[in-house]
Amino acid sequence: MLKNYMHKKERLFVEMNDNRVVRPFGWGIEHVGGAETDDPRSFFAKYSSEAVQGSDDFYSLSNDAGRGLKINGSELSWDSAILSQDASNNRAFAHLFKFEKNKRSAVVVLPHWNAKAGTYFDLCRLFNKVGLTALRLTLPYHEARMPSQLERADHLVAPVIGLTLQSVRQAVLDTRSAVRFLKEEGYENIGIVGTSIGSCTAFLAMVHEPDIKAAVFNHVSSYFADVVWKGLSTYHVRAALEKEVSLEELRDFWRPISPAAFMPKLAGQEHRRQCYIYTLYDLTFPVELSRQTVSMLRENGIPHSKMVLPCGHYTLGEKPWVYLDGYRIVSFLRRHLR
Repeated sequence: MLKNYMHKKERLFVEMNDNRVVRPFGWGIEHVGGAETDDPRSFFAKYSSEAVQGSDDFYSLSNDAGRGLKINGSELSWDSAILSQDASNNRAFAHLFKFEKNKRSAVVVLPHWNAKAGTYFDLCRLFNKVGLTALRLTLPYHEARMPSQLERADHLVAPVIGLTLQSVRQAVLDTRSAVRFLKEEGYENIGIVGTSIGSCTAFLAMVHEPDIKAAVFNHVSSYFADVVWKGLSTYHVRAALEKEVSLEELRDFWRPISPAAFMPKLAGQEHRRQCYIYTLYDLTFPVELSRQTVSMLRENGIPHSKMVLPCGHYTLGEKPWVYLDGYRIVSFLRRHLR
């Protein structure tokens, strides 16, 4: 009965956002620096394999990353580490919630897909109340970074293979730049929390950024492709993709932006505190993908905490679930960063 109720509410939330557009499929080799080819499948199979094997290079941050830093009160901006085809997207933005009495500990906050300006500010203020500085990052193609022709951040999760790879990689590098900024400001203990696609970005960033000491992943999934293919919120993206590629192909092409691809790498690193939160009635990050993620953590011997809530993806933002979620996020990071 509860399952049916939650699923109904999840569908209602999706229907409320009626500006989803089915955009044309594309290979987008140009977005990952490739040359035009008659065999894009072979190109992306090779590209994906090399990116995962050489992920330290794929997600490496150059010494001059973060150049052009401007600080205007609590607003920060800098040149993104990746130059996309949309000029408006090539500058990263963040909002700093500084806790003046403790300049040792800070948290990077990564929003969900299509988050609006000002979202997660309340969470950042909660971090301040428990003695932590918070830096809320704007994801690629969101808010001030959104091209004028878009109503949604359709270039971050797109039916264009190479564009999605570039966009998520850009999100990870912008996150690492944010961590570097905090480090240079003198913060010693840096944590991260990401929600939905922000969770995926946070995981990829943690695996490739040793200065992240603790993390909370709010909504979790194993494979990027499976969320897009099976998730309720991305039905319009699948509608374009399924005409040209299979799920198995897409899963392979998008392995470099999938947490599942880096479980062995995480297992080989020094343990860092991490908490995985998912919901039983999620139709956007289907629960079987969340459970698969936890199984992979166990199989790879990765110590972790988890919390499972009896609600869905969107309903997690409603009372009382949002309070339980917020409490776990804030208390976990406070405990392991102070």
